[in-house]
Amino acid sequence: MADPLSSGLGEEQEKEKEDRERDKKAAKTENINEKDGVTETLAFNDKNGGSKGKKRNLSDLSLVRFITTELTRGYFLEHNEAKYTERRERVYTCLRIPKELEKLMTFGFFLCLDAFLYVFTLLPLRVILALLRLITLPCCGLSGSRLLQPAQVCDVLKGFIMVLCYSMMSYVDYSMMYHLIRGQSVIKLYIIYNMLEVADRLFSSFGQDILDALYWTATEPKEKKRAHIGVIPHFLMAVLYVFLHAILIMVQATTLNVAFNSHNKSLLTIMMSNNFVEIKGSVFKKFEKNNLFQMSNSDIKERFTNYILLLIVCLRNMEQFSWNPDHLWVLFPDVVMVIASEVAVDVVKHAFITKFNDISADVYGEYRASLAFDLVSSRQKNAYTDYSDSVSRRMGFIPLPLALLLIRVVTSSVKIQGSLSFMCVLLFYLGMITLKVLNSIVLLGTSCVFVKEANMEEKLSDPPPSVVSSRANSRAHRTKHFHTSPQQEPATDKGGISLAADNPPPPNMAETSDPILPKSDSDTFLTTPDEEDDDKIINADTGLEGDRLEHRTPKKDLLEIDRFTICGNRID
Repeated sequence: MADPLSSGLGEEQEKEKEDRERDKKAAKTENINEKDGVTETLAFNDKNGGSKGKKRNLSDLSLVRFITTELTRGYFLEHNEAKYTERRERVYTCLRIPKELEKLMTFGFFLCLDAFLYVFTLLPLRVILALLRLITLPCCGLSGSRLLQPAQVCDVLKGFIMVLCYSMMSYVDYSMMYHLIRGQSVIKLYIIYNMLEVADRLFSSFGQDILDALYWTATEPKEKKRAHIGVIPHFLMAVLYVFLHAILIMVQATTLNVAFNSHNKSLLTIMMSNNFVEIKGSVFKKFEKNNLFQMSNSDIKERFTNYILLLIVCLRNMEQFSWNPDHLWVLFPDVVMVIASEVAVDVVKHAFITKFNDISADVYGEYRASLAFDLVSSRQKNAYTDYSDSVSRRMGFIPLPLALLLIRVVTSSVKIQGSLSFMCVLLFYLGMITLKVLNSIVLLGTSCVFVKEANMEEKLSDPPPSVVSSRANSRAHRTKHFHTSPQQEPATDKGGISLAADNPPPPNMAETSDPILPKSDSDTFLTTPDEEDDDKIINADTGLEGDRLEHRTPKKDLLEIDRFTICGNRID
């Protein structure tokens, strides 16, 4: 009995000694902290600490002290200066977007106007001169020389297409189409209008290819082997395309006219809200410079087309009210609402696209210089296309169907009777020619300034780029994979140093003789390289860095981007 009691007393004494030592250590640490001026607010993690330390720590955790700390604590933004400077630059970029965008839109609008006026003013005169040459040249005994130059052949084809399509459009009853569309419900008309917008883009993308194929088939050198179906089938395809596209734009204009004449304006409001849906489909997606360039060209074309559609609507309504000028003021608020909504949507869309994709506002100056380069290059001796066709390819704006519809509406709305009316028409035509010439002169001078500021003058003397079809590229790509081994063609960097030693081929590639299948390029963007990426080009198949690596998808320059060129995985 004595042994257990003695052992129990010994354990109690040891515990008392340990508690005394812990209290002494806690007292010492408190003295040290008081001397150093250190205040501990949350130092209560030691569960075995002394009672004095616990009381001191709990006294520091008062509500007054917490509120005082929250009211008096500070922070310094300069500790993350780069982040806040970037945010400020984004705000400045968003504020600059409306100005830079409207500069581009204004320049693009006058480019489209120049191409549109060309159809009414200079094209008829060029067709007359080409026909006179065709008639008089054989009479002069110059049968050995070429009858017509390639440009004159294209002008004559355009003239014949316009004449044939106008004769076909005369059988289309605009009034019957108007009443047919007006009898539909609001939801049906909204769906029809959206479908017409999609169909217009599809027609524009395929229509310019049809016209280019016709021009090249008619002017192709005869010594080359024939690889086409003939000029007449291409001509008939072009006539059918222009006629169908003009009918589509007529339905679009008629739907807009119904929206203007509706009593409660609900259809017009729904159609205008469709523009804001475009923001949702564009803003929250990744964009590169080339994609944004395509979208800018599309917005220019869309804005100009909307102006012509509004002009057609006003002409049809003024005709119905016997050209009463008071009715024009009735249409004016709706016209302003359509234009204002279009401008607001474009500004908001481009502002947030540039913000989310970290694109500078200076990129619109590059776009403007690229459009100016097209105009200047079309005036060179080595020009390979007419400017109106260049605008069609770049922006997707084809003036022939729109001009055909406007001629059809004007001739049906305005009655010409008597010699005085013919004199007025002649004066109006001379005024259009004057406007076309003045617009071309101002645009050419402005374009030369833009090209000079962008340092693109040396590109004017370069030969026209040879565009290889995608099929030819894919065939060459496959033949390189089948007939080229990695050991035979070592890649070199900019300094001419071989990369074969630094990047040895994998052993399985050297041992096997099976053809190498190229990887998918779905994630490779065909964009203009930024300044920091000029020296770093990554091969799409091998993942190696270099400037002349094989099997690489080439990046496209802005001058090579057409309206319907696929940039990356998308067309914008």
